[in-house]
This record gives sequence, structure tokens and C-alpha cells, in this order.
Amino acid sequence: MSTLGWIAVGSLVAWLWLLLGRGWFWRVDVRLPRRDDAAQWPAVAVIVPARDEAEVLPVSLASLLAQEYPGPAAIFVIDDGSTDGTGRLAHELAAQAGGLPLTVSSPGEPEAGWTGKLWALRHGIALARARTPPPEYLLLTDADIAHAPHSLRDLVSAARTENLDLVSLMARLRVATFWERLIVPAFVYFFAQLYPFRWVNRAGSRTAAAAGGCVLLRDAAAERSRVPESIRQAVIDDVALAGVVKRGGGRVWLGLADGVHSVRPYPGLGTLWRMVSRSAYAQLRHSPLLLAGTLGGLALMYLAPPVTLAAGWRTGDPLAAVSGATAWMVMAGTYVPMLRYYGRQGWTAPLLPLTAALYLAMTVDSAVQHCRGRGAAWKGRTYPGPARPGRRAGTAEEEAGP
Repeated sequence: MSTLGWIAVGSLVAWLWLLLGRGWFWRVDVRLPRRDDAAQWPAVAVIVPARDEAEVLPVSLASLLAQEYPGPAAIFVIDDGSTDGTGRLAHELAAQAGGLPLTVSSPGEPEAGWTGKLWALRHGIALARARTPPPEYLLLTDADIAHAPHSLRDLVSAARTENLDLVSLMARLRVATFWERLIVPAFVYFFAQLYPFRWVNRAGSRTAAAAGGCVLLRDAAAERSRVPESIRQAVIDDVALAGVVKRGGGRVWLGLADGVHSVRPYPGLGTLWRMVSRSAYAQLRHSPLLLAGTLGGLALMYLAPPVTLAAGWRTGDPLAAVSGATAWMVMAGTYVPMLRYYGRQGWTAPLLPLTAALYLAMTVDSAVQHCRGRGAAWKGRTYPGPARPGRRAGTAEEEAGP
């Protein structure tokens, strides 16, 4: 067997294992579990960390203010040093729309060893716990996430019916532009491949993950797991949150959303590139060895099938050509459900190797930026890695130097 044939067969074997042995990650039927209406609805605090979010707040915050929740609920917008009038706009929207009571507060600059978002969540949780009645659940939702009117009710009902400590929905991201249509469905597909939802939701499984845009967390579980203090340095805070809750004995559930969506636009390749690259190397724990393994795995699984098909056809190697074609077909077949979930045509599934090549380049760029001291950057802050004692993660300008 030629080297080309070995590569093609290896890729095919990998895809057959992914198809059958990776928790059916490619299926899109993991939705909110059974829900029964409660006789008495618990108190909920909705906590929204926001940093320069005036562009999206008129849609996202308006959807929260309009929640049709039968029990006591309040919204806390934590304005994390915004310079675009985010806090003032939040007050104006609440005055115009009415609805759930709103508190806007600022936590100040993060202390040493904290990321900005988790520092803001710490402040919001403290405010919520001081309220009467104190919350039984915390809805942690990003400022760019819009919720259908029944969203909070459905989340709480599912958590109580199934006795879940954490319920998280992967919000539908926007797919309006060419680049969003090419990259966004693959983003969720890759996430589900890395963290199969069925494994996350299985009691006793070590796999834990959440989607940070929409997390309903039982306050008792947060206290038991010392959230957010226990994950204060985490750049990928949603996965870290699910991990500490699950290790603390909590039940975790993750699925795809029907009534929760992101309103943040990613109009060009550059904005999507930064979205992925800012945390890709952090996902690999800043390990060169994991980086090399990830790049090799991406190449074997996504790039090898079309390459071995073309090369085998040209060189007269039928095993390489057939194995490469079969692997490509299996890959495309597993991608079709996610494309349809996002309203895309299934015939575009064979383009996944192109998208994977972009993700591979984004991952390399993430590692390069980390080596240059820029790390995971978001809204003017850079997190180069776990903070060393006595050091505070600074702004992008501070970390990058002159």
C-alpha cells in the first residue's frame, strides 16, 4: 500500500469512528428536555456583562425586558468600563419598554488574576444575592444574545423538571453574509465534535461544556463550586464553568437553541477570524504539543480526503482515490444536519475542507499571537495566559508594548 493510500485509509477510519463513536455529535436533535410548568416559580436573576455593547443592546436587552416569566425576576446589566454609553442606553431602554426591573452597575477594573467578564459576573451575582427574594437561579447571558419571550420560562422549567444544576443553550449565530454562512455553522459543528452534547448531558460522563451566551445556573451549585472565583482566570469561561459544576456533583445539560440567537454581526472574514483566533490556542492550553497534534488531526480528517482523492485519481492509485472520496462523503454527510439547522443548503457540505483550512490557519494565528504576547484579546483587554502572581491582565496596548 502506498503512503497516499495509508493516509486516505487513515482518514476514512477516523471519519467512521467520528460517525459512529463520538456521541452522535453530528445530530441536531439535542434540544431543551422535558418541561412541566411549576406551581410556584423560583426567583431568577438575569446577569448581563456588557462592555461597549450599545450597538446590539436595543435588541438583546429589549428581549430580556419583555420576558414572560411568572415568577420574580430581575435584570442586572454590569457595565464593564464601556465608552459607548452602554449603561446609559440600558437605562433608557428600560424606561421605554418597562418589563422586568433593571439594575445597571459597574464593577470597576478587574483585580489581579481575573478576566473582565468573570469580574463583571462576580459583581452581578453579588448584587443579585443581596436582592429580596434571593435568586434560586442565575441566567448568565451575553449582551449580544436575544431571547424569545418564553425563553426564561422554558429554561427554568427544564431545569426544575429534570433537576439540572446548569442548563445551557448554544445560541443560533448570525448567518447573513457570505463569510458567516461559510464559517458559522462549522464553528458550532466543530464545538459539538469536541464536546458531544450527549456526552456532556450524560450523568457520570467526564465531558463538560456550556455555551456562554446562555447559561441558567442554580445558585446553590454556583456557591458549592465557588463560581466565579474558581474559574476567575478562564478565557474559555463557559467550558470551565460547566467543568467545575460537574466535578462538584452538579448535573449539566447542553443543547441547541430554538428561541435564543446572537445579534452580533460578523460581516467580514476579519471579524470572524478574530472571534476564533482570540481563544483557539487557549483551548489547547497554550501547549505546542497539543497544537501540533490538533493541526495534524485537522489535516488528516479534513484536508486529506480531497487531496488523496485528487492525487489518487491522478497517479492511478485506486485505494487512495476511493478511500479519500468515501471519507469526504462521510464528512459532508455529517455536516448536512448542521447546515440545515442554520437554513443552509446541504449541497454546500463538501466545502467543509475549505472552512477547516481557514480554522487551521486561525489556530496557527492564535498561537503566533500568544507567542507575541498578545494572547486572547477582547474589547481592548488581552489575556496572554494564566496570570502570574502579582500580575494583572492588562489592556491590549499594555501587553503588546510600544
